[in-house]
Amino acid sequence: MAAARMAFASSCRVHLLLPSSPSTPILARPRVGFRGIAKSISFLAPLSAARSAALFCSCSSPSSDAVVAPVPTQAAVEEKKPAPAVGEEEKGEVPVGELAGLLDIRVGRVVKAWLHPEADTLYVEEVDVGEEQPRTICSGLVKYLPLDQLQDSNVIVLANLKPRNMRGIKSSGMLMCASDASHETVELLTPPEGSVPGERVWFGSEDEKSIQSEPATGNQVQKKKIWESVQPHLKTTDNCVAVLGEQPMRTSAGMVFCKSLQGASVS
Repeated sequence: MAAARMAFASSCRVHLLLPSSPSTPILARPRVGFRGIAKSISFLAPLSAARSAALFCSCSSPSSDAVVAPVPTQAAVEEKKPAPAVGEEEKGEVPVGELAGLLDIRVGRVVKAWLHPEADTLYVEEVDVGEEQPRTICSGLVKYLPLDQLQDSNVIVLANLKPRNMRGIKSSGMLMCASDASHETVELLTPPEGSVPGERVWFGSEDEKSIQSEPATGNQVQKKKIWESVQPHLKTTDNCVAVLGEQPMRTSAGMVFCKSLQGASVS
């Protein structure tokens, strides 16, 4: 019996092989030869596909061990990826200035204004924005502005919003206003004297008018949420000038402003 045990130890072979499929490991039964002496033991171990080579280990004594380096998991590889730099912009993110250039903001003049027949908080205006016919626009300004101040006033119009039905009247645009933090005081944005209805407004220096991009369609403005992305960056300065960040809102006649609100939001 002792001789059989020594023969078994000396003939031990351990084979670590790459399996041809991710099947469950199979422990092979010892092959029994002459007089019941085991010849060898084989193991099929599931190794990572990254281990392209088979590892063969022959041990001469029961105390010898085969040490296999662990294969890094996908999670470990991901953890080692460098973190993005602080302030780095996401790929594909469009700068706010470019988005603002897709808005069709125009000089307008209110030709006629009246109370909405079905809504106590809304005015209805016909506004000249340089087109063949005045645009119909509904504005929630009843609480903030007397009707006689709205009539014949020069205004700033966001003209490429998708038309909306407001209590039975189709509104095709928005009068832009400045408002304080509590939204208790609201003032119309006003173009400088000499501005022409229909002129497109821009942000920046006087020279940047010539490089304005074509405005987006109403559907594009809505789908891509262009106005929602730009609006938080609009405000008024200490001089009541409307700005995008630090870039003033302009017409050919000068900068757009409000009557008295400083550091106000614009919408």
